[in-house]
Amino acid sequence: MMELEQTTTPFKPVQDKRPIIPPPLPVRLVAIDDVLAIATAGLEEKLDAFYVQMLQFEREPGEGLTYRADNFNLRFTIVENPPPRDDMRPIGIEVQSLQAAEEKLIERELEYTPQRGLLASEKSLLLLDPAGNWVAIVEAKRVV
Repeated sequence: MMELEQTTTPFKPVQDKRPIIPPPLPVRLVAIDDVLAIATAGLEEKLDAFYVQMLQFEREPGEGLTYRADNFNLRFTIVENPPPRDDMRPIGIEVQSLQAAEEKLIERELEYTPQRGLLASEKSLLLLDPAGNWVAIVEAKRVV
């Protein structure tokens, strides 16, 4: 056991008046600006479970359905009948651990397709979110 010696002068902690900077979120969007997607009405709870609970986005308060990543926002437009899609481009999401993301997908029994790139280290998971938007999950590259 270690004991601390009593101080000879009174100690009073000083309150730090600087604003608290929150730590960065563990998820990023692979984009150059906010990402816009479409969802039908009534999917808010399923989208929250997918993006907030599983992928660790933060839900932005206020009007509309918006999720905040570390770098940009993912904004959903709620429509009654979604228009036909012109392309199959996925929403790129960068997570800290692809293995942990895959374990969460298996735990939630969500269908996904693992993909490999041209290089051995390029891996991703391709799946549909609850609104039917394609999502590609990749692992963040660490800069050494």
